[in-house]
Amino acid sequence: MGKGRRIPSYRHHISGQARVTIRGKDILLGPYDSQQSRDNYARVIAEYLATNCSPSFTKEPEKLCMGDLVGAYLAHAKDYFGDTTEGRNVKRALAPLAKLYMELPASEFCPVHFKTVRADWITPVEDILDPDSEPTKDRSRGYVNGQMARVLRFLKWSVADGKLPSSVYESCRCVDPLKRGKCGLDDTEPIKPVPIETINATLPHMTRVLADMVRFQLLTACRPGELVRLCPSMIDRSSDVWKITLSEHKTATRGKGRTIYVGPKGKKILKPYLFRGPNEPCFSPIESERQRRGKYTKKTRAPRRVPGTEFTTGTFGRAIKNACKRAEVEHWSPNQLRHTAATIIRKQFGLEAAQVILGHSELSVTQVYAEMDQQKAIDVAKKIG
Repeated sequence: MGKGRRIPSYRHHISGQARVTIRGKDILLGPYDSQQSRDNYARVIAEYLATNCSPSFTKEPEKLCMGDLVGAYLAHAKDYFGDTTEGRNVKRALAPLAKLYMELPASEFCPVHFKTVRADWITPVEDILDPDSEPTKDRSRGYVNGQMARVLRFLKWSVADGKLPSSVYESCRCVDPLKRGKCGLDDTEPIKPVPIETINATLPHMTRVLADMVRFQLLTACRPGELVRLCPSMIDRSSDVWKITLSEHKTATRGKGRTIYVGPKGKKILKPYLFRGPNEPCFSPIESERQRRGKYTKKTRAPRRVPGTEFTTGTFGRAIKNACKRAEVEHWSPNQLRHTAATIIRKQFGLEAAQVILGHSELSVTQVYAEMDQQKAIDVAKKIG
């Protein structure tokens, strides 16, 4: 059961049978206090828990509408992904489906509906009905295909949860992704490394906190999301190369572990930020804002919003963007910084070492290879991080 949820109790029904009430509906179990009713109660509760206490558990599959399934899947995604980029992408992916087919019987969903949802991602129906309105931001082919893949995963999950006929998922899976040059959508440019010269030109226009975040990411090649969530309790300082073990990261849901290795330069950057609560973020936007206002007292205004207690990938990226403006250099992002770090490591230590540092190793490698990879990462951290 999730936090704060209660297991529905075994109770007496006025008819003399036992009952359990789930989502406001009584489920009769057989004669009260009989072994049969106790066994049925255990079965119903097991099924309810297996669906992660789905809001649609008591509804018969043929009576479910798409709105029921969307609500159930969003509840599942909240528990599964939490407040992550993927969790937010799932919400966005299902928004057109909820908008267009909220009342549609779920079993009637078909490839035409699936294509209509995809078309709404390309050009929202609001833009078609009101041509004078401000157009929605253009989507890339890869982005639309990615969102539709999430819709397919939603349909697959609904089938596996017994809420949808398998034919719905199988038929929609036959719809091909958008093809390059055939759909009128552009492809996004691949993320490119940012030149070291551009980084060095930008650093003087950052607060000390922000500059240290950039330097640390460049040394360790960590992801922006890993950097902003970094807390003192994650850091093992028992050896000359520190190890940061992450429980929440991009590939955690696939069963992959993630360790960041910190060498002498990275340790020097981190040390001033370790005198906090064990679970408080090392890098504080409040501290950064205080430094900003002290550095640019005559040139800057007070912030329109009070800084949060921790950076997000979005606020980290915006802070870099503002520094780029002040430095009058081309805007670059935290993800580009990770690519720069990967390029440096690859040139000096080879592709395999870069894959280890970046956390791209496969789960299926043997324990021997895992130990070799760890030693390789430690060697790289000693020399470069």
